[in-house]
Amino acid sequence: MSEQNDHGSKYFEQMLTIIDVGVHLIDNKGITIFYNEKMAETDGLKREQVVGKNFFELFPSLTNETSTFMKVLQTGIEIREKIQTYVNVTGKRITTINSTYPLLENGEIIGALEVAKDITSIVHLHDQILDLRHQIYESPSKDKKNASAARYHFSDLIGKSETFLQTIAFAKKASRTSSPVLISGPTGTGKELFAQSIHNAGARRNRLFIAQNCAAVPNELMEGIMFGTARGAFTGAIDRAGLFEQANGGTLFLDELNSLDLFLQAKLLRVLQDGIVRRVGGTHEQQVDVRIITAMNIDPKEALSKGLLRSDLYYRLNVVNLHLPPLVQRKDDIPLLTSHFIDKFNHLFGMKINGISPTALVTLENYYWPGNIRELSHAIESTYNMMELECERIEDHHLPAYLLGPTRTTVHRSSPRSDNIADFSTSRLTDKVKQMEKETITDALAFHQYNITLTAQALGIKRQALQYKLNRYGIVRKP
Repeated sequence: MSEQNDHGSKYFEQMLTIIDVGVHLIDNKGITIFYNEKMAETDGLKREQVVGKNFFELFPSLTNETSTFMKVLQTGIEIREKIQTYVNVTGKRITTINSTYPLLENGEIIGALEVAKDITSIVHLHDQILDLRHQIYESPSKDKKNASAARYHFSDLIGKSETFLQTIAFAKKASRTSSPVLISGPTGTGKELFAQSIHNAGARRNRLFIAQNCAAVPNELMEGIMFGTARGAFTGAIDRAGLFEQANGGTLFLDELNSLDLFLQAKLLRVLQDGIVRRVGGTHEQQVDVRIITAMNIDPKEALSKGLLRSDLYYRLNVVNLHLPPLVQRKDDIPLLTSHFIDKFNHLFGMKINGISPTALVTLENYYWPGNIRELSHAIESTYNMMELECERIEDHHLPAYLLGPTRTTVHRSSPRSDNIADFSTSRLTDKVKQMEKETITDALAFHQYNITLTAQALGIKRQALQYKLNRYGIVRKP
């Protein structure tokens, strides 16, 4: 049995050595017991430099207060997905997302295990973006007018359906004031286009419009991005203006607000109420004048019920509420949008497509479009890649294969009232939608030869979202 345990330990150690995440194990005195190759690569050290050495000797920038390792050893409470920035003994600055766990024996803490993901390069890119924004913020005001202007205007919004035109009318009225606007609608319906249009039609049109996706940045970094940082607030922190300072006098658009941490939502509420912002780690408060436009890809009431959105923040932001309908509810707009994308891709591809055949247009109108306008744009772009240069119009066989499969909706524009509505109960409709989505993903995967990235682009969703749906529906990723 002892020999089997030895073999098991060796295999386990080999496994930890080759996996693509950093693994670091210390005892209760801070001495490294195990340190895998990925962790060595992240830290810029060699394993022999670390094993058997005290933790603080190799990472002198960390303290008992800032180290996740030390906090777990002191409290015995695990820490999950915590961002930590530190400097190793050679001076290399590293940022990781750590999950740290106490190791117990007979109720006593004998050590701690840390699993780390290296995000140094991601943080570096974010720093570069912030530096560019900071340069714009510090530049003379005459340069700011053109430096970060919103590109879209109400004239760029395409559609003739009644609900869409009504939403545009409400948005135009909202542009006359500086009241907060909350835009909701599924992914790909054009929420940022509306935000930019509101900004460009208002009195702040010559000031900065800054957009930030709340889901694109870890919450630990988001605080500094939104409110700015003061030198010394944490390791490597410098004096840097946040989004509110940079957008002072202009408009700040926060997309996917429901992804913002509830703690940061509370700080956001205070800024909205008082107009005062204080940098992370700073003591000085600054008055700001910023118009806030926010957006969510789920219904705000659903976000409230799921605890994703603070009710007090919702009521503060929901002064003007705009809901963008999904494309499936705007079937009359598909010909207009298709014509727009044909003009766009004619220019990009150097082609002279002069329209789309009636049968191909019916195919587009009968599809469910879970990715909305963005998916339609990608579908037309994919079509251009399949066409010969001498083609004059888009035919049915040019369209992506997944549009031609069993994912077409049963509702036809020619007879919108002819269906038996009684057949579409809520539960049955939900099942139909799920089945359509599964078939759409399956067809798109096959068309793109099971390339996840290309499939996600064609569907108009993020790669991570596609991975989630593949797991959800049990779709095999390879034929």
